Amino acid sequence: MNFGIDRLLADPDLLRQLEGRRVALVAHPASVTANLTHSLDALIAAGVNVASAFGPQHGLKGDKQDNMVETADETDPDYGIPVFSLYGEVRRPSGQMMSTADVFLFDLQDLGCRIYTFVTTLLYLLEEAANGGKSVWVLDRPNPAGRPVEGTLLLPGQESFVGAAPMPMRHGLTMGEMAQWFVRHFKLDVDLKVIAMEGWQPNGSPGFGWPQDRIWINPSPNAANLNMARAYAGTVMIEGTTLSEGRGTTRPLEVLFGAPDLNAGAVLAGMHRVAPQWLDGCALRECWFEPTFHKHQGKLCNAIMVHAEGPFYDHTAFRPWRLQALAFKAIRMVAPDYPIWRDFPYEYEFDRLAIDVINGGPALREWVDDRASEAGDLEAIAALDEANWRETVANVLLYD
Repeated sequence: MNFGIDRLLADPDLLRQLEGRRVALVAHPASVTANLTHSLDALIAAGVNVASAFGPQHGLKGDKQDNMVETADETDPDYGIPVFSLYGEVRRPSGQMMSTADVFLFDLQDLGCRIYTFVTTLLYLLEEAANGGKSVWVLDRPNPAGRPVEGTLLLPGQESFVGAAPMPMRHGLTMGEMAQWFVRHFKLDVDLKVIAMEGWQPNGSPGFGWPQDRIWINPSPNAANLNMARAYAGTVMIEGTTLSEGRGTTRPLEVLFGAPDLNAGAVLAGMHRVAPQWLDGCALRECWFEPTFHKHQGKLCNAIMVHAEGPFYDHTAFRPWRLQALAFKAIRMVAPDYPIWRDFPYEYEFDRLAIDVINGGPALREWVDDRASEAGDLEAIAALDEANWRETVANVLLYD
């Protein structure tokens, strides 16, 4: 199969459309061709006039570890072009940045999750391109989480850098499809071209979204493998809690929680009591770790590891958003007064609880904290939103 960057480089007609135009590339470490050449190097070698480059959160080099760790602008040492940060002094490209190019190539590997900030970076780029009369080409890449849709829709007024629009947590789209939906939803007058993939099978076994003949490269420092990408639409919620998401270990965001003062076995038993059907599609394993940095640094944490991989993985049955919600609910049962929710600025939002910013509203937190609520209560809200989203995006799908 071929990703968007591979198709562009192999198509003389597409390359001719870039002749005589200044080109900017939005990229990160996973922006590589089939032979693992970085897109910046490959485009310049192909004779494309790359006048500037842009790095999203974590930087063009992917060297910034945590959230709200900013990257500075710099000059590329090999090509002498400006490299602008879209996670530094600004998150929306400025007019001066946009003036450096005529065509913007967006080549970011996504994880298929609303909160992954590359989605919002795409929207901001489209909006500024519309304002400045620029062209945007999305060089499409797989959604490694595949087509499944899960989670409640972001509520009006709950927008943030981790919530660009009313979409669910696990949106089921590629960035090319998302770009088309953004243009339609926000009525953007922008010259958009999607360089679609060839041969992508979002429902094909065994990758179910991630092609088995392509190497996994971290799109951000803690996105270390396909298991993380599949679990992320649930485990990312731990960022809004006092619990460890495994940062400071070799398997971050692949656990349902880690804490020095919780009994993981008791929590897992509680999950089985509340909603055993939400545990389907993966294997769960009690484990221990000691973070070398971040939350609970240097403390031995009891945890539950998620294995959405190998023979344990069922693409249709695995629902990470529900699974993570269930873990929170079981913690509330086992330790009713445990301070789950973390009160700190999250992605530049200072007036809302981080868990509500992450979920685009308070519904999940309220369900967890309501001692009388049952699994069916959250299911009713989420199932309706999921059905509405599937209907909303049905006509932007490029690969079904």
